[in-house]
Amino acid sequence: MERDGDVLRVTLARPDRRNAFDAALIAELAEAFVDVGRTRAVVLAGEGASFSAGADVDWMRSSVDLSFDENVADANALRRMLEAIDRCPAPVVVRVQGHALGGGAGLVAAADIAIASTDAQFAFSEVKLGIIPAVISPFALAKIGPGAARRYFLTGERFDAETALRIGLVHEVGADLDATVDRVVGELLSAGPKAVRWAKRLVQERPDGPETARWISERRTSDEGQEGLRAFLEKRPPNW
Repeated sequence: MERDGDVLRVTLARPDRRNAFDAALIAELAEAFVDVGRTRAVVLAGEGASFSAGADVDWMRSSVDLSFDENVADANALRRMLEAIDRCPAPVVVRVQGHALGGGAGLVAAADIAIASTDAQFAFSEVKLGIIPAVISPFALAKIGPGAARRYFLTGERFDAETALRIGLVHEVGADLDATVDRVVGELLSAGPKAVRWAKRLVQERPDGPETARWISERRTSDEGQEGLRAFLEKRPPNW
């Protein structure tokens, strides 16, 4: 984890394992998103040639002998990690290069904004192992919908960045991955810090009609809302 001004950079650092998950990585990643303070953007990346190749082979080997209850505990640890990313109050931008397979694709789905390199490869590959993408499914379905899931969950096939863009798993594909991520982070930093967090809540909580009126009224009368409106009318940059 590295602080870069208002940006928190969280990097998976197991490049020799293509940043594959094991129990320790899952626990550390979940912890990283528990308290991000006043961070205005979190960038989640993977060191090396691949973002994340999913489950670590040795971890998978050890899981073969787990009981049903032990499997439930194991799966719940992964669920809590994905929920920590999804529920992080600050916006999460994921930087994807190389492979994002299985649980790695789940990480992409749990983030708010996903940016992929042109050569990135994705797969919901669990069926190839005789299992299913159950724990990542709420996050993946929210992004790609049941139509695309009925193909890619069932086949487990790999697909490229352009396909991921078309089905909604990623938001942008860039030849210069870092420049594209920096541009998107810059857009986040140009917006009201609290407004961005409220906008994320708006998408997740989906308040009804009367509640939406209360939400916008609260933001308009807030210090940040007042500053943003006055800065716009006075044709000057806001003070955030």
